[in-house]
Amino acid sequence: MLGFLRRTLGRRTVRRHTEKEKQREAQRSGTHIPAAGDTRSIITCRVSLLDGSDVSVDLPKKAKGQELFEQIMYHLDIIEKDYFGLRFMDSAQVAHWLDNTKSIKKQVKIGPPYCLHLRVKFYSSEPNNLHEELTRYLFVLQLKQDILSGKLECPSDTSVQLSAYAVQAEMGDCDPSDHGPDLVSEFRFVPNQGEEMEFAIFEKWKECRGQTPSQAEINYLNKAKWLEMYGVDMHKVKGRDGNEYSLGLTPTGVLVFEGETKIGLFFWPKIIKLEFKKSKLTLVVVEDDEQGKEQEHTFVFRLDHPKACKHLWKCAVEHHAFFRLRGPVQKNSNQLAFVRMGSRFRYSGRTEYQTTKTNKPRRQVSFERRPSRRYSRRSTQHRANPFNKNLEPSLLFNTASQKLASQTVTMRPMIPVVTALPSEPVPIEIENLPRSPGLNQSEKRRLPCADDSLLLERAWNPQAASAAADRTYTEFVYAHNLKNAGAQ
Repeated sequence: MLGFLRRTLGRRTVRRHTEKEKQREAQRSGTHIPAAGDTRSIITCRVSLLDGSDVSVDLPKKAKGQELFEQIMYHLDIIEKDYFGLRFMDSAQVAHWLDNTKSIKKQVKIGPPYCLHLRVKFYSSEPNNLHEELTRYLFVLQLKQDILSGKLECPSDTSVQLSAYAVQAEMGDCDPSDHGPDLVSEFRFVPNQGEEMEFAIFEKWKECRGQTPSQAEINYLNKAKWLEMYGVDMHKVKGRDGNEYSLGLTPTGVLVFEGETKIGLFFWPKIIKLEFKKSKLTLVVVEDDEQGKEQEHTFVFRLDHPKACKHLWKCAVEHHAFFRLRGPVQKNSNQLAFVRMGSRFRYSGRTEYQTTKTNKPRRQVSFERRPSRRYSRRSTQHRANPFNKNLEPSLLFNTASQKLASQTVTMRPMIPVVTALPSEPVPIEIENLPRSPGLNQSEKRRLPCADDSLLLERAWNPQAASAAADRTYTEFVYAHNLKNAGAQ
């Protein structure tokens, strides 16, 4: 009897704990889409969107990937949904695309909640074929993430132009009286972003005047599509010689890189076989010799993990089907030699040809562009402040040591001494200072307190910054000397 009660109460406790955890996860996410039914018969999936927000979706336990994908597409009101996919990580830290034909629980082993990420799966070879403004906006968000993370390498001049389009799409026209390069420093566009680049972005931003957010995003995509690595899905492999290579999946074929050098391109029509076995990937390519006869060439690559090898194979099959075929391959079709005979996996979505021909743009599409993540501004105060820890020690006390060089006082080493204190700081009137273009009316009219006077003087009067620093330093030295005199 006691054992029965113990088991029953234990199960109830675990059930209540699980329900509380699900409620907490739903509260953490920005949006929660509940499901009908008992809590014991549902699973919670948490999807991170491209704009940084999260969506928590409740689904039946046996739900397939298609149900979750359709819920996210309906929530975002996306029509051109075949370009996107849901991605997750397994226990071996290998990224996978969620298969819409299989159960979610059988694919995503880490959970609940099952964490996934919405990503662009197929980069359109011609962004002008994207009919929906919302689709183009999501493409821009994905490309911005790729450039910032270093996944998509970009020359400096192209980075400046793309960043200017991004600022124009989010902030609108540049007004030199209200905006400056310090505003650009609040955004992050490339991994190593410096002041010179931010100034160049600001100058390019002024040239984008008059462009609407939609026009700026179109210009962004038309500029980004010419990047060498645009839309290339890279996978690390090893060759027979033991050297490391990279295979890049593109709309035209498979690129082969040795380091950062491109050494080959296998066009999709020339690939007659692509199969895998455990961690070994075999690629058979047909090429014409000098006499015009076709010859088969076999390339063998190895990956670190069997799951990574299968993931690469599945990505190659989907890229080939999406960009090269007019319709998806039926499961009972054996005409395509590109797909391995022993595998049941087939691309189940629509192809790019079907997406561009069948989808028609809607007359009115209303959606909200989410602001980008902001960072602290790059202030010039740090360069003018002699107490900045990043400056050299010889520069910290340069001004004070020059003024005190003529005085001879018995003192401890390395501590200059003055015999008299300077006059008290003069109160600063906010109306006599240059107005900041970034402040609103309420901030302009706020009177500075006693602690703010020094900060205002440093910020708006660069010539008085060093004098204010000297007063602070001499006060410190005077107090230090008084302490030493008392000790003696």
